[in-house]
Amino acid sequence: MRKLFVILVMVCLPFSASAQRSGRAYWWLLEQGKVFFRNGAYGQALMAFEDAKRDRKAMFEQMEQDLIAVLSTRDVRRLRDSLDDVERYITETRLDKATSALKELYYRTPRDSLGGSVNNALKAIGALKNYPEAEYWLGEVYRIEGELTLALKQYKRAHEQRANLENPAFDVEILYKIVDVLKTKREYTEMENISKEIIALDTLWQGDSGVFARNSMSKILETDGIARFLTIYRYDNTSVEEIHRILGFFYYASGRNALEHLMFSFLIQNTVIINEIIRNRYGFEFTDMPALLNAAKGNPVIADYMENVEYYKTIYYLGAAFYAAGKTATARNFWLVLKDRPEAGQWTVRSANQLQHPFIEEAVETP
Repeated sequence: MRKLFVILVMVCLPFSASAQRSGRAYWWLLEQGKVFFRNGAYGQALMAFEDAKRDRKAMFEQMEQDLIAVLSTRDVRRLRDSLDDVERYITETRLDKATSALKELYYRTPRDSLGGSVNNALKAIGALKNYPEAEYWLGEVYRIEGELTLALKQYKRAHEQRANLENPAFDVEILYKIVDVLKTKREYTEMENISKEIIALDTLWQGDSGVFARNSMSKILETDGIARFLTIYRYDNTSVEEIHRILGFFYYASGRNALEHLMFSFLIQNTVIINEIIRNRYGFEFTDMPALLNAAKGNPVIADYMENVEYYKTIYYLGAAFYAAGKTATARNFWLVLKDRPEAGQWTVRSANQLQHPFIEEAVETP
């Protein structure tokens, strides 16, 4: 049924683009598509995103042609590759279309980056034909309809076109979607490769200083315990928390060392929680995990956050990772955090079982 949906929509797309032009700006079509998507009208959303992509391409193609038309005249050819001279000529002769093209170009591309070259300006306008946001949202439609191969293709295309993103930071969201689809498709080698692009954003993890930090953190957890660890260290790089968690769970499930990734996820999660409590409770100071979890009770923002980041699962598997590394006492400290916490659900039960009869869970994934 889903494949039929995709085929029918693709057949209808040319008609939508040519016979039902809305006359709206490409960005308006994108926003309209998002509304359709959020309302579950996926066929309409797909057509709106395709129209947005096509209209943006047409707009910049026209601007490119307008500039080429000016550059082809005898007077302008004599100016060679000087963008300053060509721009002066366009302004003095009041060539409105070419003026608009340059104005749009400078809005999206720093003028200094063009090196004063007309050829560079033309290349830059050509590159602006791509619309990564539309490619991403097409991927969202395909993903929700279960067409993961098509969704992956769209996300990758959006990532390739990331230089045109209105918000450059959105590329991280695109990478996360690629990782999620690859994980679902069990394409783990590529999943890890893409994950490294996100991990590269973690300055505390990278390089020799990162190795030192990880070793120091692990040592503090082993020798001084969780309370001391969270007293000394705070880290709120939330953009990398999820990828550490994804890799941590995957590494443990595949029989690999998951400790450091889960440790980073745990640190970021608790930093966020501590900061939220401080924001709402004057004078709060972290002392230990029981006090922290008691202080977090009744805060709906923290409750939602804990659910979203799989907080209790992270604690359980961080303990499991320490146990797998031969650090039994440290593992028990994490399981004890969950032992008398009914709000942790299954992770309370599983921690209690581990405390009585600790074991390394069987690997269920193949790297």
